[in-house]
Amino acid sequence: MEKNQATRISDFATTRWSLVLDAASGGDEQAASAGLAALCEIYWLPLYRYLRRTGRSCPDAEDLVQGFFASLVEKNGLRLADKEQGRLRAFLLGALKNYAAKQWRKDHQLKRGGFTEHLSIDWKSAEDGLQFEPAHQLSPDKLYDRDWAHTLLEKVLDDLSSEEGQQFTQWKEYLSVQGEHIPYHDLARESGMSEGAIRVAVHRLRKLYRRRLKREIGRTLTDTAKVDQEFQALLSALRGD
Repeated sequence: MEKNQATRISDFATTRWSLVLDAASGGDEQAASAGLAALCEIYWLPLYRYLRRTGRSCPDAEDLVQGFFASLVEKNGLRLADKEQGRLRAFLLGALKNYAAKQWRKDHQLKRGGFTEHLSIDWKSAEDGLQFEPAHQLSPDKLYDRDWAHTLLEKVLDDLSSEEGQQFTQWKEYLSVQGEHIPYHDLARESGMSEGAIRVAVHRLRKLYRRRLKREIGRTLTDTAKVDQEFQALLSALRGD
């Protein structure tokens, strides 16, 4: 095994999604709930917007997402996850569809709170994003993947900004810009750094960004061999393929 491949696999040897499924299958609901909460910080917004795009009202979508997350733990729904499929992204959307189809809001009001008390949820920001969304022909399923990709990217950027500080903030806008389009000469004049130093800084942050993004993706899979495949799915979702 090549050194870089060994390093990549060891980084994701035990994924967070694997730990959640193992806890659920072993009956440790508390551990499964805690692990799921950490993962669903990324997924609640794509799921909420999916429901809104399929015609659900704001209150219905809020209630369904909260009830759905609560049911995964309270009714041992995690035990139904097929570990061979391996993707939290696909499992959650499929499970939400089944839950929404069966759930007719008993007495016209689902119990709020429950599992989602453990999540940081800003319903208003999710709704604001929908209000300003341009018209397009992508299906709600495709848009779910796009929201997942954007939310994952934002989380990684926020984490790196907190960890790397001013240097990351200074150069992060160039992480997705092709090297030949980065105005190194102008940046050097403005910052007082040499062009070489800026090239090294941007290159280092790009490598760090890509590595951290893959690590975050790896936490939502059970099979580490699928990290690169899911990374390509993220890029495809961003392109709107």
